[in-house]
Amino acid sequence: MGTGSYDGGYSFNGELLLVRLDSGDVVSALPYPREVLGVEWRGETALRLVLAPCDDWENPQAHEQGHTVVVARPDWGAVGRGAIGDEELAAPAEPVVRPDHRAEARRTLAELAVSAGRRWSVRRRVWAVEGTEDGRVLAALDGILVESWLPSGERQWAVEDEEGGRQLVPASDGTSVWTNAERRSRRRGGRWETSAPRVARIAVDTGQVLETLSPGVSTVLVAGGQRVILRPSDGHRKRPERLVMLDLDGPVEGPEIGHFDLFNHSFPVRRASRPYVLVGTDPDEPHRGRWVTALGADGTSRPLFPHSWVPSEHHFGGPAVEIGQSLVHAGTVHHGHGLQPGGAYTVRRSLDGAVQWQHRADHPATALDTDGDTVYVADNSGALTALDAADGSVRWNTRLEVGEAPTTALSLAVAPQGHLLIGTVDGRILEYSPPSKG
Repeated sequence: MGTGSYDGGYSFNGELLLVRLDSGDVVSALPYPREVLGVEWRGETALRLVLAPCDDWENPQAHEQGHTVVVARPDWGAVGRGAIGDEELAAPAEPVVRPDHRAEARRTLAELAVSAGRRWSVRRRVWAVEGTEDGRVLAALDGILVESWLPSGERQWAVEDEEGGRQLVPASDGTSVWTNAERRSRRRGGRWETSAPRVARIAVDTGQVLETLSPGVSTVLVAGGQRVILRPSDGHRKRPERLVMLDLDGPVEGPEIGHFDLFNHSFPVRRASRPYVLVGTDPDEPHRGRWVTALGADGTSRPLFPHSWVPSEHHFGGPAVEIGQSLVHAGTVHHGHGLQPGGAYTVRRSLDGAVQWQHRADHPATALDTDGDTVYVADNSGALTALDAADGSVRWNTRLEVGEAPTTALSLAVAPQGHLLIGTVDGRILEYSPPSKG
């Protein structure tokens, strides 16, 4: 099985997965992440692979190219992790047609559903979940800007969208929620085109769209007290970005608060008392030397501490949460050959940058939240880990499953009632009661 996609920055990441049908064991056979565009058996021992280029850093043709190789093994069942060597993957780049199999896959699933006497509909990645005081669940997912579920399990309303919502930022009075919708770039006539993104405020009780903003560029919502930040980006890595501050409970207009060298790795902070952003110190390489910076209501910025607490390491940002006078944030350590064992982390730091504790892992966190006593961390392997908020020790660890089928969390929130809400990559919304909660 070949997987992968363009990461939106400059890398084509993915895996070649060998799945044993008798046991379900899975082996990732490539030595480092590569998007696999094609897989085809050539006899019983030879496998033809089409790999995307590693990146498009200095190659504008990378999106139309591929590397075709044939790899042979006498027994593919004995192939270990990362066992296909670099020299076996060396091949010149050549033009490659990248077929879109999505329509075919949907037709196949629809036919299977009909043959099984069931209705089938598409539900995909749940990017954000939030619980309300009255027990409802709000979610943003592919194709849905926001939807609301009643405590009974019945969907109350849904606001459809071309791409779907990515974030949820509730208003302080609980009557509405802000969300944003990204727009994927599509290549038309030799040019990349992107339709306008969307930012909207939705009434929680009715699903009515109260306000819609069209910033014209990609937007990230950063919650902080009564404020929200729009962080437009034109996608150019070396160009400063514009920050616009809005009042969640006031008019949509707000003051522009200045230009900063921001990098496009996210740093979403849940339960924030004020906005936080990552600010680069090097205008030529804004992805290096980044500082965690707090923003005041008047737009002033206060650098708090370097994002990487290990000077020799280059850290990518990830989800975060504020606890008192500290931040718990997760991320990964950049390595030229991909994520290394122990290269993912969750760390708690005081606002002067001092490390109170750190937890190292092999898989990057996809979401985290806290109830003040425990930090809950979901990662892309399908694991959910509970860390003691005081010292970072592991309280428990579990694998997410639905009907004995594994799933992976993409979003996570501690509901006001104390249970966890989990949004998955396959479109599910789960309620989970932690062991300590009964």
